[in-house]
Amino acid sequence: MVSAVAAPTDGARAIRIWSAVHTWTSLVCTLFMLMLALTGLPLVFKDEINGWLYDEVMVPAGEVAAERPTLDRLVEVAQQRYPGEFIQVFFWNPDQPDVVTFVLSPAARSTSARAHGIAIDARTGAVIDEPKPRRGPMFYVLKLHTDMFLDLGGKLFLGAMGLLLIASLVSGAVVYGPFMRKLDFGAIRRRRAAPIRWLDLHNLLGIVTLAWVLAVAATGAINTLAAPLFDLWRARELPALIAHYQGRPLPPRLASVDRVVALAREASPGMRLVSVVYPHSRFSSPRHYLVWTKGTTPLTAHLFAPVLIDAETGKLTGVLTLPWYLKTLELSRPLHFGNYGRLPLKLIWTVMDVITIVVLSSGLYLWLARRRRPRATPTHS
Repeated sequence: MVSAVAAPTDGARAIRIWSAVHTWTSLVCTLFMLMLALTGLPLVFKDEINGWLYDEVMVPAGEVAAERPTLDRLVEVAQQRYPGEFIQVFFWNPDQPDVVTFVLSPAARSTSARAHGIAIDARTGAVIDEPKPRRGPMFYVLKLHTDMFLDLGGKLFLGAMGLLLIASLVSGAVVYGPFMRKLDFGAIRRRRAAPIRWLDLHNLLGIVTLAWVLAVAATGAINTLAAPLFDLWRARELPALIAHYQGRPLPPRLASVDRVVALAREASPGMRLVSVVYPHSRFSSPRHYLVWTKGTTPLTAHLFAPVLIDAETGKLTGVLTLPWYLKTLELSRPLHFGNYGRLPLKLIWTVMDVITIVVLSSGLYLWLARRRRPRATPTHS
């Protein structure tokens, strides 16, 4: 008899606790989540917006050289354009493989702020363009979305807000079941007061988008850890591979880039070359080329595999395997912005984002309404 009475009491207490968790985790993170949802809308179409705002670097139509220039020749063209400067990296344009872009800097291990680019036609060796760093509207929207202009501290803070959102979603789902026992699914009590109607709409939209918001919140929180995770990987993997080279200066003469690229292709069959990072760069070893490759399928195209090659001898040092946490990070990036399925998936992401904005706004409204009229407003689920 005692246990039969205690069970409902314990259940009611548990629901009150979950309701409090839902309310306070939501309150702490809602304004930041609203900011992320609003800035996330244009970021879903970032590539399309940038394509509209900026002219693409196009390969000019015309005669192609009788003999295609080597990569070493393209390196010479870039160095002749800026003698005395250091190539940091070069990469192939994913949409136009005949365009190779070199990034140079006045100092050997300079910061990205001093770097500049030069795009070269891989068919002829002619300079096509010298693209300038883009500081358009999407750059600032992305900065606000990723770190609120606070760099790593801002990223980690937003990651913490993402974890609070996950706690809010889980607690809201727990409370939703008991709350809806006396109502049909999706019911909106239209004849009741405005807070009641908004509560029903908030609950309906929240439960419908629960899985999507959980996925976006989780991938967003993972993305905020990108810099620390890559630093952790570099600290664990690189020292063992380059221990033999510690303390040695930059090579006086670098190995042929053509040889380096050919060796990277041989070491990573079935992979597509993305970029070649020079030993001058602060993102590589002072004694190595770092060649980044990635898969060719829709899924593996987001998984990178780096190849380390001795910059002086041109010999293979090792093919690095990204650990599970970096693979998770790389796969979470496109999922967060809906970049897996091109336009159809982006449209779905847009609709879900708009619904999420309504859920967040209505939750804030319900809390304010409850504060103004605590007796007339129902318990927030």
